[in-house]
Amino acid sequence: MKSNLAFVFPGQGSQYVGMAKAFLETVSDAAHIFSVAEKLTGLPLKRLCIEGPLEELTQVENLQPCLTAIEIICCMAARNIGLKAVAVAGHSLGEYPALWAAGVISLEDTFKLVHARGNLMKEVGDKNPGAMAAVIGLNRKDLEELIVPLAKKGILVLANHNSPEQIVVTGETDLVGDLCEEAKAKGAKAIPLKVSGAYHSPLMKEASRRFSEILDKVSFCRPKIPIYSNVTARPESDPEEIKDLIKKQICSPVRWYEIVINMDQDKISNFIELGPKKVLSNLIRKCLPEGSVSIFQGENPENLETCFRKIKGK
Repeated sequence: MKSNLAFVFPGQGSQYVGMAKAFLETVSDAAHIFSVAEKLTGLPLKRLCIEGPLEELTQVENLQPCLTAIEIICCMAARNIGLKAVAVAGHSLGEYPALWAAGVISLEDTFKLVHARGNLMKEVGDKNPGAMAAVIGLNRKDLEELIVPLAKKGILVLANHNSPEQIVVTGETDLVGDLCEEAKAKGAKAIPLKVSGAYHSPLMKEASRRFSEILDKVSFCRPKIPIYSNVTARPESDPEEIKDLIKKQICSPVRWYEIVINMDQDKISNFIELGPKKVLSNLIRKCLPEGSVSIFQGENPENLETCFRKIKGK
């Protein structure tokens, strides 16, 4: 089996209390990661990850640094057993641990950015309420045809193109609700997401503007391995261009389906999801022909060992 492996990092929605607990007990640098993150954020991140409660963990201002810490620890565990990525990508929030894994931003700056991002998204979400919903069973063209007339009434856009027929919409609460009803009338499923704002929509414009000012103070380095951008769906290498794309990310759609297709075309044959649950693993399976790539989940030591043995042909 070819060893061209990509590390992929999930975003919000994959969390649960006790996530990656085995790594917290076995990865020697886990305590250091939490120490750095808690010092920079002032939040009890380790307690939230291990003990919860879930209601507190899932608050966006807590969740973003919590998930980032867990995903960085999972990445360290993968590297510790000898897994080496030739490319990385992350879904929305997951783009930040991907930036760290590619050597674009430091550990400290990673936590400074996700802490600020979570706080701004919470603040602006409270000020400009909105909603998100996953539509399953309509392709992009058909969904866009439903959105166009509704979007004339206010803000309603595509948020995440996750797979050929799983697309998240975002915008004003009433319009998202109307879109869900119309999608169901077409035979599709429409599932409201448990989020506190209309992420990846123009309703986040203030958060994007204020976050850009913070980003301007952070040094971005040239990536050591390709990192595929949420905004362009392509591997990016210029540090200032990557920074500019990250500025746009809060309001822009996540082009995950296109990222997966492009990685496949670039000869990535193995994917390992470094974070809780199997959200990205399941999406990748829906994006590519069955059996065309190998997909692993790296949330515990056993899964990492399975990935290592198969990639090394042992």
